[in-house]
Amino acid sequence: MATSDTIGDMLTRIRNANLARHPTTEVPATRMTRSIAQVLKNEGFINDFEEIGDGVKLNLVISLKYRGKQRQPTITALKRISKPGLRVYSNRRELPRVLGGIGIAIISTSSGIMTDRDARRSGVGGEVLCYVW
Repeated sequence: MATSDTIGDMLTRIRNANLARHPTTEVPATRMTRSIAQVLKNEGFINDFEEIGDGVKLNLVISLKYRGKQRQPTITALKRISKPGLRVYSNRRELPRVLGGIGIAIISTSSGIMTDRDARRSGVGGEVLCYVW
């Protein structure tokens, strides 16, 4: 089924799989979801992701990360900030800090998808997609 908010769909699938302690989850592959998955992998929130499928119908299989013997999820929470009905933008001076720097904000900038720290370092602002902690 086609969804109007692929980022929100991705975050919801990851959140639900995390709560159910699934090892992996599948997300429809787009350039945006690939970039977000790459940021999550670089920041250590997920183990890995790979693209599967044929031609037109590609999916990302995201391998979720858990800690300890009781398999506590590495991702405590995911929060969608900029939505299709209400876009949220931030300039380089007003980029948000998530939980005082413990979490990350994923920002869509003119230089690509990056974390709030990378955007601050690069001196660019953009659309605040989501918070992860």
